[in-house]
Amino acid sequence: MSDHPFSNWPFFEPHHRILVRALDSWASEHLKHIDDSNVDAACRGLVKQLGAAGWLRHAIGGTGYGGMGDVVDTRALCLIRETLARHCGLADFSFAMQGLGSGAISLFGSSAQKQRYLPHVAEGTAIAAFALSEPEAGSDVAALQCTAAVDGEHYVLNGEKTWISNGGIADFYVLFARTGEAPGARGISAFIVETGTPGFDVAERIDVIAPHPLARLRLHDCRIPAHCRIGEAGKGFKVAMATLDVFRTSVAAAALGFARRAMQEALHRSTTRKMFGHTLADFQLTQAKLAQMATGIDASALLTYRAAWQRDQGQPVTREAAMAKMTATETAQQVIDAALQMFGGLGVVSGQMVERLYREIRALRIYEGATEVQQMIIARELLREHGAA
Repeated sequence: MSDHPFSNWPFFEPHHRILVRALDSWASEHLKHIDDSNVDAACRGLVKQLGAAGWLRHAIGGTGYGGMGDVVDTRALCLIRETLARHCGLADFSFAMQGLGSGAISLFGSSAQKQRYLPHVAEGTAIAAFALSEPEAGSDVAALQCTAAVDGEHYVLNGEKTWISNGGIADFYVLFARTGEAPGARGISAFIVETGTPGFDVAERIDVIAPHPLARLRLHDCRIPAHCRIGEAGKGFKVAMATLDVFRTSVAAAALGFARRAMQEALHRSTTRKMFGHTLADFQLTQAKLAQMATGIDASALLTYRAAWQRDQGQPVTREAAMAKMTATETAQQVIDAALQMFGGLGVVSGQMVERLYREIRALRIYEGATEVQQMIIARELLREHGAA
């Protein structure tokens, strides 16, 4: 996709078009041969590369702290994730987690917190992580049980976190715990916990179908200074949701990148694979499938960049982001499955691009709000608007 025709859509400004072309050129040169046999080392290396090249500056807010702008440009964020995902899923993961892991600090952190962490995130010299989920609190964030008790000028944390991306390699974690100001979501606060803090341990590394650093964390009488709290006490749910609101649309963009790569692979396969004296692309069944794939990709792109544009305009985006995330991830799964089918037996050979994409896409339909949660959000917003009318 060297001509990037979608970048001419009215959602984008000239600097977005320059960005996507520059990144595509950089990725073509630097992401061709990523050795992911040691996934921890690969992620550390990718974070350093992305930081040294300046791409991580787009993942944080605050020009005074290394960011590209005072606030995160959602369209730029999405263009970067789409482009990286098309080239290398692990590069997209590494970029995204730097943003998500430090997002709460960008949005709600004190000047001291921003100065301590954000420049290193932007440079790729510190790895960030976002620790929200627990064994009994995934989609239902208000059910989290990890506690943070006030003890003088400190908080003492106890509990567990799980499914934490960058778990085991992060230098610091933005972690959410119950401080008890009120029941449910109103009694949660956000904290920064640095690796090496006594009482904070990686209890278990978790292997998944598309390998990336993932872990279960344990906190036992983990004592941190009160100044490590991000924002007001009891406002952690707001911090978490605002952070996810920034990055949820970018998940749709990553899915879009995976789908575009699958489409590229399918077009090459269908036009070169000989079958019964023809190519695979000569058959109407193949043509129909390609048409469905292309239409789904464009529909996903339109929803994704509408949501990104609306957020950059300061407009409400809850419903639009949910629509984009749901549609793009579900469509990408279908597109990749169809592409793999065109490869036949070769498609399930370990290491083939379509096989890698098939494993990469599956988690996107779950993390940062599963498809079913997005459906609930969309319906809730529709009913709320109907009631107001």
